[in-house]
Amino acid sequence: MAFFYNIFIHLLIFGMKVFALFNDKTKKGVEGRKESLEKVKSGFKKSDKVIWMHASSLGEYEQGLPVLEQLKERFADHKILVTFFSPSGYENVVKKKPIADVICYLPFDKKSAVKEFTDQFDVQLFFTVKYDYWYHLLDELKNKGAKTYVISALFYDRQSFFTSYGKWFVQQLQKNIDWFFHQTQISFALAKSIGLTKSSVTGDTRFDRVKQLRHRDNQVDWIKDFIGEDKTVVFGSSWQAEEKIALEVSQGSPYAKLIIAPHDLKRVSHLKQLFPEAILYSEIKNSVEDFNSNILIIDSIGLLSKLYSYADVAVVGGGFHDAGLHNILEAATFGVPVIFGNQYRKNPEADGLISADGGRSFENAGLAADFVLFLINNEDSLQAMSENAEKFVSEKPNSTELILQKILS
Repeated sequence: MAFFYNIFIHLLIFGMKVFALFNDKTKKGVEGRKESLEKVKSGFKKSDKVIWMHASSLGEYEQGLPVLEQLKERFADHKILVTFFSPSGYENVVKKKPIADVICYLPFDKKSAVKEFTDQFDVQLFFTVKYDYWYHLLDELKNKGAKTYVISALFYDRQSFFTSYGKWFVQQLQKNIDWFFHQTQISFALAKSIGLTKSSVTGDTRFDRVKQLRHRDNQVDWIKDFIGEDKTVVFGSSWQAEEKIALEVSQGSPYAKLIIAPHDLKRVSHLKQLFPEAILYSEIKNSVEDFNSNILIIDSIGLLSKLYSYADVAVVGGGFHDAGLHNILEAATFGVPVIFGNQYRKNPEADGLISADGGRSFENAGLAADFVLFLINNEDSLQAMSENAEKFVSEKPNSTELILQKILS
């Protein structure tokens, strides 16, 4: 099976190089990997003891960050490496000035490339977040004696591990992973059913992360002036479906304030066409004097998690198509009811928030818009869902502490 895995990796590399000719995001990943070896060579000495976190993309990085921060504090003499597979994670975290000594793309999983990369430092502890597994990487780490973990692990029954051809990779995980820290009891049971018994249920570290958001300074310039005393709906990481909801809400409740933060800033021009009267956040100069509209378009990055603290209702994007539901917990932590589409198979927190009656999912934008209008016009229902959302986050265990107890034992 290793032979077929190597063929898969070579096909993956070839496919990404071809796709990079037509896709800027993929091109960044292919080109960025050419710099990874030099980054670790210049950032580390071979004797440096390193704690290494790997995250597929930005969401996984945020998920693993509470554990990484604690490990850095406990092991102040160690250096920190963060690797990414996805350009979206890498590009965003570089701009955020992460806590790592070196941040780079994970090399493609060829045995020679992985060995050369890991030979540049002394990795003591490695963890990957959620479900990004690479055979040669894990094998090489085990050969070097590193402790290896999976943080916020999430198994689901459609993964290749639960097929006949996935048994080989399961054996590699049995051999090379020291411990799985599962998000859910279902994930734990599925892993156990295929022999991955070195594991425990510790919950989702994202809850630890979003609880921290409550205690920072969440002020965003001009937002209080824009909102005034009106009910406010924040559309976070919006796509086309969420834009349709915003349009229906603006027509159904002309006094509500709408703040729209698109998933991709390239959609700003489209939003201006859809809402010609809207204000662009970047163009605000004189506070109240500029607010001649009830719709504010956020054409800047890095503000969304703070904007949720101003919301009465949040509509979070990605759930009306297969791109994947974006982070709903950043809104829920502030006691904000969250509305989203019903395509979220890999997001167990969505089911949890719905069960707690702190959020709702809908199969189409029209139904979602109707419910948003219902909430902003019914204070008792809005207040009840707000309390439920805040309680849903607050009652979750301190996952980071449970993980550290095991790692340090």
